[in-house]
Amino acid sequence: MASSSSRSNISYHIRSASFPSSSHPTTVRVEAQLNKIQISATPTAEEICNGLSSIEDLYTGIDDLLNLPQTQQALSHHQREKWVDELLDGSLRILDICGSVRDLVSQIKENVRDLQSALRRRKGGLSMESRITKYTSFQNKMKKEAKRLIASLKQMVNKIDAPATLDVDQHISVVIRVLRDVSTVGISIFQSILVFVSVPVSKPKQSKWSLVSKLINKGEVACQIQPKNIETLEGRIEDIENGLECVFRKLVRTRASLLNTISY
Repeated sequence: MASSSSRSNISYHIRSASFPSSSHPTTVRVEAQLNKIQISATPTAEEICNGLSSIEDLYTGIDDLLNLPQTQQALSHHQREKWVDELLDGSLRILDICGSVRDLVSQIKENVRDLQSALRRRKGGLSMESRITKYTSFQNKMKKEAKRLIASLKQMVNKIDAPATLDVDQHISVVIRVLRDVSTVGISIFQSILVFVSVPVSKPKQSKWSLVSKLINKGEVACQIQPKNIETLEGRIEDIENGLECVFRKLVRTRASLLNTISY
């Protein structure tokens, strides 16, 4: 998927949030959650799952903010302004990208499961070679899709990092900032997932995938590749898939709350 050089260009820095001391308690809670999140450049499955769980909590806080009377009144009052449309567009973009990453991870899981099934049956020859060829073809397709998704994520970050100056009260200004900061965290975690799923197919020292290709030419796949290694990988990918599904549902709910609040 992404090469080591392209991975180094991905940003994993989460900006430290600091809101006015007079902010609503819900805002303070979200701020504390934001400042706890750390994302490494080479994330483990556990780190990613923890990050996805944190995103769920953050969007729960956002829902609480959107349901505050002062938020509803302010957004309803400004509903025809450009920045409100941008908030709606942003909520749709991050929902779409989360769905795309989730679908990609689901495809990876199914292909890993298919290869695992073949290894369990211990069949070599043309049957195994066909399985490896199928997975290699999927791997190439996955690389292109991941590259497209990372490019989309970078575009989203650029838009978030260049907000317009708004003539709004302090409360709504803080709400907007919370939405942008949480979106930035979500984007970073989605990037981490794309990096993680690239490792098993691109780093021979950390996986069996390149070894599979070499052994297939020698007819040694059935005796040297252990299904338990792929089982572990499948389990990790499934955990990430489940986490993404939970975040996706939260994003759907948040977008619905935002739409309801604006039309309040």
